[in-house]
Amino acid sequence: MKTDTVTLDDIDRGLVHALQIDGRAPFRLIGEALGVSENTVARRYRRLRGADVLRVVGTLNGARLGYNAWTIRLRCTPDSADAISKALAARPDTSYVHLLSGGTEISCSTQTPTSDESEALLLNKLPRTSRITSVSAHLLLGNHALPNNWAGPARLAPEQAALLAPPPAEDGDVSLGPADRPLFDLLSRDGRASHTELAAATGWSEATVRRRLIALRRAGALVFLVDIPPAALGFRTEARLWMSVRPSRLTAVAAALAAHPEVSLVAQTTGQTNLLAAVSCRDSLDLARYLTERVASLDAIHTMETAPVIRTVKRSGALLPLERRR
Repeated sequence: MKTDTVTLDDIDRGLVHALQIDGRAPFRLIGEALGVSENTVARRYRRLRGADVLRVVGTLNGARLGYNAWTIRLRCTPDSADAISKALAARPDTSYVHLLSGGTEISCSTQTPTSDESEALLLNKLPRTSRITSVSAHLLLGNHALPNNWAGPARLAPEQAALLAPPPAEDGDVSLGPADRPLFDLLSRDGRASHTELAAATGWSEATVRRRLIALRRAGALVFLVDIPPAALGFRTEARLWMSVRPSRLTAVAAALAAHPEVSLVAQTTGQTNLLAAVSCRDSLDLARYLTERVASLDAIHTMETAPVIRTVKRSGALLPLERRR
């Protein structure tokens, strides 16, 4: 079902915000926060999930394991962009794949555990075809805003949100082994998979699954993201901004951008530009106002390149159904 055929009311929007706070929060607790029954919450979730509008995705937070995060830009011929974007999205090590700028540019995000794997990815594993006209890779050096904290879904009052807040991540060593792969594989498809389903996928007991989930979440290695098209929340225009900022003001500009409700990602990067941002606006006029008023007021930004998102092929590490275009 296409996003345009689904309308979210106040309860639906409260549910989305609740799941952004804790993707595995029990429906009973969400109902308590929203002031509705557990059955109402479960029914609303199943409706949105079945319509391919909403899902929860469990994903690896590579930063807690010392992984390198990259954003990669590929420019290609218009006739090849669709096939190349789908090939990138099919890879297990990509998390966001967007078609940009009139269909001639692809942006994707990935994380690699070692420098050797980074080199292998950038030199050997990316699609190699004459239809790709250029490739640039930018190492992310630090995040100031992340999609799981985007203000777009915000709906709940502070006292409602407090009922749902999971325990904060704790410092400490954490490691993953081959036995964790089936767990992450299933959670990447359904972050709310039951303990019974996770036990069947891993071969562990339900008690072991429960303990492992708690340990991974407490260590910050496992995070749950809400996968919902911004258009479903009324934000129909998305764009990526690549900015060149005076180094002495880079941290201050990044912090200022991270405070903007339009922004879902701010990261310092290597490359010709040194700051990346992802923004979601109500429409193209709203984007124009944002760029010319909010961003333009940050005078330490020397140059900025804006690339509208034409289509999202993969979001939060989850492949999207073909009919979902935004």
